[in-house]
Amino acid sequence: MTYTTSQRDALRQAIASGVLRISYDGKSVEYRSLADLKAALTEVEQGLARDNGQPQTRQIKIYADKDL
Repeated sequence: MTYTTSQRDALRQAIASGVLRISYDGKSVEYRSLADLKAALTEVEQGLARDNGQPQTRQIKIYADKDL
């Protein structure tokens, strides 16, 4: 799915203000929690990065309980 910068901006503004309902381009969406808003923002930002040809970065963290 192609995302727009207006969607990203609406999500950022909603997170900053603590509102769970956002409107953009004549559409309205209500999220259940702040965590859902943050997950949606991450998805939109990754989609915009893919569309712009930026590589997706990932972090892998390794934890160990015993000495190896």
